[in-house]
Amino acid sequence: MNMSLSNEQKKHFRTIGHHLKPVVIIAEGGLSAGVLAELDRALTDHELIKVQLRLSEREERRALIDELCHGGNCQLIQVIGKIALVYRKNPKANKQLSNIHRHSF
Repeated sequence: MNMSLSNEQKKHFRTIGHHLKPVVIIAEGGLSAGVLAELDRALTDHELIKVQLRLSEREERRALIDELCHGGNCQLIQVIGKIALVYRKNPKANKQLSNIHRHSF
């Protein structure tokens, strides 16, 4: 996905993401069909989500994040340790579920 977010938008998303809990957890099994389905559902509902990567090797986590962003058609906003913050715009977002709409100031 090739969305171009401004630095200001990314900063705003990082601020929103700071208080979020991971909604998708990926362990040693990697990106299964079930994980991708859950990722898609979470991004559709919330637009901005945290994903926890339970892998010990940094290179493995980075490769998995790239695969996740490609498979989930989403954009990486930030990685801190084993947590990735990712975003995918939903033009028909539910304002009660979307982290972007609920936390915009």
